[in-house]
Amino acid sequence: MSTKIKKIVVIEDDEILLKAINIELLSSGFKVFSATNGEAGLKLIKSNKPDLIILDLVMPKMDGFEVLKLLQNDKELDKIPVIVLSNLSQKDEVDKAMALGANDFFEKATTNLGNLSDKIKQL
Repeated sequence: MSTKIKKIVVIEDDEILLKAINIELLSSGFKVFSATNGEAGLKLIKSNKPDLIILDLVMPKMDGFEVLKLLQNDKELDKIPVIVLSNLSQKDEVDKAMALGANDFFEKATTNLGNLSDKIKQL
């Protein structure tokens, strides 16, 4: 893991939430790349090699679990930290995301974007 996070890829299909996350991260000094589905997000990850990924689980074209599996199986990408931000918050879903390589899990309904930004700065 890099010592200083600069580039972040955000993959979130809710465009209003995606815009809010982008505003928060940009105002905190991060360079942000964003996608509204897992397929486009994976392309962004491969082309930009970010320092961190923020990933939703329920998305069109490719869900977050599939993105996590593909990242885990790619030696160039498997060390990039992933924070899952999802409304799927049952224990088995959280456990599955963590088992697939997620580093942290935030529930959308209870997460303040400022807290998310603070967590990223701690990494």
